[in-house]
Amino acid sequence: MYKIDKLDLKILSIVSKDARIPYKDLAAECGVSRGAVHQRVARMTEANVILGSGFQINPKLLGYTTCTYIGVKLERGSMYKDVVPEFEKIPEIVECHFTTGPYTMLVKLYARDNEHLMELLNNKIQEIPGVTATETLISLRQSVRRDFPIYLVTPQK
Repeated sequence: MYKIDKLDLKILSIVSKDARIPYKDLAAECGVSRGAVHQRVARMTEANVILGSGFQINPKLLGYTTCTYIGVKLERGSMYKDVVPEFEKIPEIVECHFTTGPYTMLVKLYARDNEHLMELLNNKIQEIPGVTATETLISLRQSVRRDFPIYLVTPQK
């Protein structure tokens, strides 16, 4: 397991706010060399502490106005490994979780509108072998969106 120190936390805190910050600026803000920052970021990326650095895209501005969470029940929980590859074939699905509680799985997807959502549910998701029931929750508004708060992490020795 990767051990996080104070410099790692400082780097993570800065890049979580601006992933496009140049290494020279990041190094100056941390008080270390550009090489040290590059090495730390590379190690944290390799250790999966940092999981990418892409742009966030606003689906609504691209015509996908319906954000939906779908609770999925399977015949057996062990069918999860067979259902996930089928969900991966549906590009509108952006997240999939194996869960506890009333659903075996929880998926998040974006649809153009309610008609598109109904098509995805009836003709794709509910047609997957093993899916026995779905419950759909439409998000009316996203009220909080943030990455994991770095300040909760304490350095490890």
